[in-house]
Amino acid sequence: MHTGLKITAFAAALAATFGTAYGVGQGLDPVVADRAPAHDEQHAPSSPAARESGGDAGHETTPAGGLQISEHGYTLDLKTPRVTAGQRADLRFTVRDASGRPVTEYLREHDKELHLIVASRDLLTYRHLHPVRAADGTWSTPVDLPRAGGYRVFADFTPAKKGAHDLTLGADLAASGTYRPQELPRAGSTARVDGYEVQLTGGLRQGRASELRLTVSRDGKPVTDLQPYLGAYGHLVALRSGDLAYLHVHPHGEPGDGRTPSGPEVSFTATAPSGGSYRLFLDFKHDGVVRTAAFTVPAGESADVPDASTSEHSGGGHGH
Repeated sequence: MHTGLKITAFAAALAATFGTAYGVGQGLDPVVADRAPAHDEQHAPSSPAARESGGDAGHETTPAGGLQISEHGYTLDLKTPRVTAGQRADLRFTVRDASGRPVTEYLREHDKELHLIVASRDLLTYRHLHPVRAADGTWSTPVDLPRAGGYRVFADFTPAKKGAHDLTLGADLAASGTYRPQELPRAGSTARVDGYEVQLTGGLRQGRASELRLTVSRDGKPVTDLQPYLGAYGHLVALRSGDLAYLHVHPHGEPGDGRTPSGPEVSFTATAPSGGSYRLFLDFKHDGVVRTAAFTVPAGESADVPDASTSEHSGGGHGH
């Protein structure tokens, strides 16, 4: 998966101290920050959607994905635009071509024909889902969103038919219930999740490619036996705060190539199309369980993430 800033990109989906919690269920990956941040967490002030800019002169800006429901003749037809918070539902959708016919042939990327990301508008709840496609082109997956409010659904795929690739389409999803808005966690370079610590080195630069290096440790010791997940030792999704633009993130190396170590470091290349705050979600697999570490990262002229206090959120993960 080109993984939108991806893990994905981003697609987004694509945006510390962070909040991370998990939900276990059939066909689901971890859920991030399903509860209000702890009282001692620091927060960044909320900001409006960042404006698109071309970055520095002479540098190509990578387009953000997921802001459109239709692109290059393909449309995301979300058949389940509303769910009830806290209740399990079947999320169904179809990708249609320019003639309105359901797409039934895709190229596999990172072990999947299509990657589906669901993120809340405040970027505190995140899920990477693995839907199943029926013969008629309808995709479906169970979903249980813990909090009411607005969500964005990102479908990241490449049709088998020539003419379009690395598409990320987005559609709005509403979860009914009592809505309590929350602020984006403050930027920081360390995330702790389920007894693991993930350190982020590098950051996002506006209009320029930069390297993101994430180092995984547990109990103060480097984790050198990460397990492959979606064709890599880590999967990264990046979403822009404000409009949830899904950025394309490219992993370095792949398992089995003889050059890529299985930890403790996984690295990616990403380009931020504008300044602003982005939320990064790193999925990594160890001891048969997929866990997600989340960071808030500012995009600016430099690619350094400011140090900030961290908080720890325990939770389970869904094994694969």
